[in-house]
Amino acid sequence: MLIDTHCHLDAAEFDADRDAVVDAAVASGVACIVVPAVGAFNFEAVAALSARHPCVRYALGIHPLHVDQADDAELTALREAVARSINDPRLVAIGEIGLDHFVPGLDRVRQERFFVEQLRIARDFELPVIMHVRRAQDTVLKHLRRLRPRSGIAHAFNGSVQQAATFIDLGCVLGFGGAMTFTRALQIRRLAAAFSPDAYVLETDAPDIAPSWINHQRNAPQQMPAIAQVFAELRDEPIESVLAATGANAMRVLPRLSETLAAEVFVNDRLSQPES
Repeated sequence: MLIDTHCHLDAAEFDADRDAVVDAAVASGVACIVVPAVGAFNFEAVAALSARHPCVRYALGIHPLHVDQADDAELTALREAVARSINDPRLVAIGEIGLDHFVPGLDRVRQERFFVEQLRIARDFELPVIMHVRRAQDTVLKHLRRLRPRSGIAHAFNGSVQQAATFIDLGCVLGFGGAMTFTRALQIRRLAAAFSPDAYVLETDAPDIAPSWINHQRNAPQQMPAIAQVFAELRDEPIESVLAATGANAMRVLPRLSETLAAEVFVNDRLSQPES
């Protein structure tokens, strides 16, 4: 099953043709698109997208690049939003949360405090986490070891083999997308083949991190089949095996995804049966 585990479908870049983007993704074979929030200002937007499109699921969280503009009331707003939505099966995770030590000038202490509080929310509501870990893998791992959410995704992973192994040991999987399609991305491409098939999920991070063939253009979830093909080639595996493994991994680490997709498959199968 082809699942885009990380796509900012609510972004302004999709305002002109969002429905067409979803239709194109479905036509390309994408079964599900997970849309993480980045702050309280778009909690309602990502939930509304999920209500509008049967293939969309959502996560609620405060992105580390938004933390400097957020106040503590936003953490309260997140907890309250999760409490209100916890019975919505389309809410699959807390995310996008994490740390960014790449962008200069950010308050790292504040980032950590927001990350820790959001890990606590994930633990309290027994939800997995979708994590931004840019140049901050060791610090993210420190807090994961202490707070232990049920599972998670290390989005756009680009750390060391040792760091990757630790994420996996803690019940997380590694998110791979457009970055690995560049031949110069030697470390990411090595990581794509370094672990067993149950260690990975696929993603676009659309509209960002476009694959090499549309470099500097808008990324979109319809690129998933070609991204999956590159991943299969890097691992020297059949594309069918990659789709089966990465789809199963996504549903394992995001258990609500498994429940809702299985229910939809059952309903669709029933509807497609001829009347007796």
